[in-house]
Amino acid sequence: MSTLVPQPVRAPVGERTTDLARGPAGRDEARLTAVYRRWGPLVQALAQRALGDSREAEDITQQVFLAAWRGRSGYRPELGSPAAWLIGITRHRIADALAARTRRAALVEGAGEQYAAMDHRAQEGMDPTVDRALMTVELARLPMPQRTVLRLAYYEDLTHPQISERTGWPLGTVKSHARRGIRSLRLRLEDVRDGR
Repeated sequence: MSTLVPQPVRAPVGERTTDLARGPAGRDEARLTAVYRRWGPLVQALAQRALGDSREAEDITQQVFLAAWRGRSGYRPELGSPAAWLIGITRHRIADALAARTRRAALVEGAGEQYAAMDHRAQEGMDPTVDRALMTVELARLPMPQRTVLRLAYYEDLTHPQISERTGWPLGTVKSHARRGIRSLRLRLEDVRDGR
C-alpha cells in the first residue's frame, strides 16, 4: 500500500457493502456515520495534502461531511460512488479554503500598504495602536451588510459560500457586499491618509 495514496478503511463488521454503496442518502444517521468511518480518512488525507495544515484538513473534513449530510437527498448512487461524490465536495471545500487564504493575504498586503502610506503619522509620534483603532472605527462605519461580510470573512475566516450559509443571503449578494465593503474601506483609509 502506497503512503502517498490514501486508502479508505474497511467497513466494520456489520456494515454491509450495499449500505455503504447507497452513501448518505436518506435520513439514516447511522449510514452517514458508516460513510464517515469508511471515507473520512481519505477526505482528510486529500485536504492535508492540498493545504499542508492538519487543523485546516480536519476542518475541511468536518465541512465535507456536514455538506454531505445536508445535501444527502441530492446524492444519486447511479451517477457515482459515495467516494467520488465526497471527493467532489472535498475539492470544492479545498478550493474555498485556498481562496480564503488568497483573500487574507490580499487584505494583509493591502493593510500593510495602507499602514506604510500612513507611516508619516507614526514618525510624528502616533502610536500604532491608533492605526489599529482607526481601522476598527472605519470598519464600524460601513453599512451593516458590508461590515458583517468582512468580519465573517477576515475575523472568522469564512469563505463566501460559508457566509452565505450562515447569513442566509444569496452567494452573489455576499460577494457584492464584500467587494463594496473593501472598496469603501480602502477609500476611507485613503481619505484619512491624505488628511481629508
